[in-house]
Amino acid sequence: MMFKIAFSFLMTPCLCIGICHGQSKKPAAGSQNSEGVFPKGAKITNSNFTGTVYLYPMIAADSINATDVGNVTFEAGARSRWHLHPGGQILLVTGGKGYYQEKGQRKVILRKGDYIKCPPNVAHWHGASADSAFSQVAVTGREKGPTVWLEAVEDTVYLAGER
Repeated sequence: MMFKIAFSFLMTPCLCIGICHGQSKKPAAGSQNSEGVFPKGAKITNSNFTGTVYLYPMIAADSINATDVGNVTFEAGARSRWHLHPGGQILLVTGGKGYYQEKGQRKVILRKGDYIKCPPNVAHWHGASADSAFSQVAVTGREKGPTVWLEAVEDTVYLAGER
């Protein structure tokens, strides 16, 4: 019996340290995207996107873990510019219909439950289809540098055949 009490007493601080030091954030009640799991976030106002795109930053890269995680919501027809990630990127599709394309490759259709691993330093773009909004969780490695933004995706490329 004494062992159980001593063990519980000793383990309580360890459990608290694990919980207290972890990065956790829950969205405010009612703030979820009507289609997705996470909030839509704020409208992106820079020139790295065509159309209306929203970003909800979830986890920021830091000195312990050099990975950014964010929910990105594209309205129908919206897309990123061509870009690359020196540390690579993983996209987890949480809603809608979208596209992903690497330079020199055919466009890939993405739907809820799909995922893509964007290799480091490979130019690509992603965004919503012309007729559907699209939501993704983007997991981006920052240990080898920031995203490198390239030229806009031309309409002819964006509208090219699906597979």
